[in-house]
Order: sequence, then structure tokens, then C-alpha cells
Amino acid sequence: MAVVREFTLPDLGEGLTEATVVRWLVEVGEVVAVDQPVVEVETAKALVDVPCPYGGVVTARFGDEGSELPVGSPLLTVAVGSTAPAGPGAGGDRTPEEGMGDAGAGTGPTAPGAASESGAGKPGGAAEGSGNVLVGYGTSAAAARRRRVRPAAGAGTAEPMRAERAEEGPVPVISPLVRRLAREHGLDLREIRGSGPEGLILRTDVERAVRARSAAGAGAGAFGVSGVTGVTGAPEAAGTYGMTGAESRTLAYEGLPSEAERIPLRGMRGAAAEKFRRSRQEIPDATCWVDADATELLAARREMNAVGGAKVSLLALLARICTAALARYPQLNATVDMAANEIVRLPAVHLGFAAQTDRGLVVPVVRDAHRRTAEGLTAEMARLTEAARTGQLGLAELTHGTFTLNNYGVFGVDGSTPIINHPEAAMLGVGRIAAKPWVHEGELAVRQVVQLSLTFDHRVCDGGTAGGFLRFVADCVERPAVLLRTV
Repeated sequence: MAVVREFTLPDLGEGLTEATVVRWLVEVGEVVAVDQPVVEVETAKALVDVPCPYGGVVTARFGDEGSELPVGSPLLTVAVGSTAPAGPGAGGDRTPEEGMGDAGAGTGPTAPGAASESGAGKPGGAAEGSGNVLVGYGTSAAAARRRRVRPAAGAGTAEPMRAERAEEGPVPVISPLVRRLAREHGLDLREIRGSGPEGLILRTDVERAVRARSAAGAGAGAFGVSGVTGVTGAPEAAGTYGMTGAESRTLAYEGLPSEAERIPLRGMRGAAAEKFRRSRQEIPDATCWVDADATELLAARREMNAVGGAKVSLLALLARICTAALARYPQLNATVDMAANEIVRLPAVHLGFAAQTDRGLVVPVVRDAHRRTAEGLTAEMARLTEAARTGQLGLAELTHGTFTLNNYGVFGVDGSTPIINHPEAAMLGVGRIAAKPWVHEGELAVRQVVQLSLTFDHRVCDGGTAGGFLRFVADCVERPAVLLRTV
């Protein structure tokens, strides 16, 4: 007899809490094998094909393409032990809420009774295990299915919990974005009732609470009373109509024209936006720049590529210069541990480089860049760039960088003030290389000039260190033979 098992969105690593369904790879009624990819999702880091740890017939899918699902929500159900396509009443495409309703009623393919029959003690149960390791799923047996509690009617109103409950246990929040949203609006998460599984507080719960408080504040603000503090005073002290600045901004957005286009900040674009905001908010950055004559560097590259063999890219030469400069100025290969109030200097250089794709800006990371030659850097950067363009970068290839190289010259611009890739401490920006008048050996000549800019975290070093780093980079660009001293 077939046993129906529910496959939930696994924790894909790096603290990700949600993913967007990009494309379903299987249909309801289709037979799937163990470890077969069933759905393509977009996380804040990359596109990921999610394999199913069960083999059998797909009886239901949860979530339309383009919908955002939290980690732990149902993806699909599989009738394990059945090879016949499921009938018309087997489920079809359903929303996660409908799936939780079935579980709560104890009926349908996700009934608790069915789940209990698939325990490890059942003969042959281990044979259906997955060889892929997914967080929350074993490699030889299915994970125990948690009973999902459907929110009671009215639970989605974000009503405050009782005071005595607010002091019990940890706050049921996973997403750091939810915590930040609540903090920015001055909300106490303990006073919000979550509508997610097992009382999990979701972003929609916080947004609903903000709107509810804004409405209450607007009513009280007409009499010069703050909707948050309940203290009378001048409108300037409490915001528009007696509300806080955050609340008045919320109402301002609600007054935008209905025909205005709204583009959700999700996936990679949302992750990039959050990094930019956090970098500007937390890092006291400063920028210095210098023009450099790149004529000799271009000539050296031509000579390298004239002898045959693998071609060396200009970006790889700049990366090689960066690793040599970081060896001389290790203060910039660092991060700041705010919890411990310490500067952490990192022993290895994992060099990120900015790459623009159709899906937004990504920063692939070259591991142990300080150990690679110019040829090795060229090959690895080419591989990572192609993977970025096709959306096939893994999480390990997008995280844990220690320094970033940004070649914005490909866009035809001379200079920029880069935003540091949090939590790194510095980023080197490279503008376009253009023919310009330049004094060379005492005479005016047309040379190939590039502007270099370094944005750095002023907590990890002073201007002297940053200036020394940038000057060394410029010297290597103008006289590549300087690199021979560090080879």
C-alpha cells in the first residue's frame, strides 16, 4: 500500500529562510525517483534545483511559479511505493495553506495517520532514503513529519498576545529581515501573533501590525497625540499627524499613484539591496582614488598571450595585483566582529569580483586567490562568470569573500565610489582604460590611463594604510615588473 509523504522546502544553507519557486520540474501524477530534482527555486544567493528525497508518484504540488515560500513549508507530496499515476482527485496544485488544512483535518494525502505509517520501523522504509544531504532530511530515512498547525480564524490580524505569554520562551522568528522590519518600526515581536507554522512570525504579520498601528496613530494624531507613545506634543516631534517617521513614510507610500510599477525586492536583487543598506548603515567607509598609467600593463598582457597557451585576462592581472597588495597590507583583508568588538584579520584571500547578470549583480568568490597564478585566476574567473550568467553558482561560490574587486570600467565609466561588500573591509574599483594626455618620462604623450578607487572600512585601518595599498596597486599597474618582487 502506498504511503503519502510530504516534502517540505529544506534549509538550503547560509541562513536562508525563504525561496521563490521559479519553475516546476515535475507534474502531478508523474513518477519521480529518489534524488530527482523536482523544482527550481531562487534563493537570495542563486538558482537551486531541489532534489526530492522520496521516490514515487507526485500527488500534489504547493505554490505557483513566482510564489515565495518559507523554509519548512510544503513543496509537494509523494505516494511512496506507488508507480501508477495519481488520479484526478489526488491533489493537484494547491497552496501551502490548503495543504495545512488537510493535515489539520486528518484527511487527504497528508493526513497524520499516513505519515505515521511511514516510520523507520516499517520494513523497506530505509530503502526510500535520499543520498543527497538536505538540512532536515537524512541520507537513509525520511525525516519525521511535523504536524503543521493551521492558524485559527482571526490569527492573521496580528493581534497582541497576552502579557503573560510574552515572557515565555524565545520569540518565534527565523528571518533576520523580519526582525529588522520590526526594529525599524519600533514593534515588540513578543506582542505579535505569528500566522506561520507553529506560530512563526512572518513578514506579512509585521507589516499587518505596522498598518494597524498606523491607522490607530492617524486617528489619535488628529488630536495631536502620538499613536505610539500616547504623549501629546508638537507634530514635528511625533511625525506627520502625531505618528513616528516610519509610520508617516508608510502612509506616504500608500498615496503613490496606482499606475506606478512595483517590483518586489526578492531573491538575488533583494539580497543585494539588503547588503547595500547594511553596508551603508554599519560601515564607516571612506574612499581614496588615483589615476594610473596602464600602458605597460596592457603591453605585458599582450606579451604573455603572444607566447601561446591559455590567454591571461586583464581582470586576472588586476586580481593578482590585489593579492600582492593584500600580502603587503593585510589590515584590509579583514572583517569587524561587532559582537566581540574586535577586528578579525583573515589568513586567506578569498577574492570576490562583481559580475553583472540578467538576474542582477552577483559577486562570485575565488577561493585562495593568493595561491593562484595569473593563468589560474583567469580560468577560475571565467568558470565562475559563466556559472553566474547561467544561474548555476552554488552557495559556496557566492559567500565568505574577504576582499572584492569591482571592474565597473566595463560600463564605460571612469570612476565610482564602491559600496563595501558587507562584512568585508574594502573594495577596489577599476574604471575604464582610456587614451589620455599624460606626462611620460618628462614629455607629454598619449597613454592608456585608468582611475583606481579604494573604499575601505575606517575601523580596520587609517588613511595611511589605505593610501599605501592603493599606491602599491597603482605602481604595479604602471610598472608590472614590481610584481616580480613578490613572486
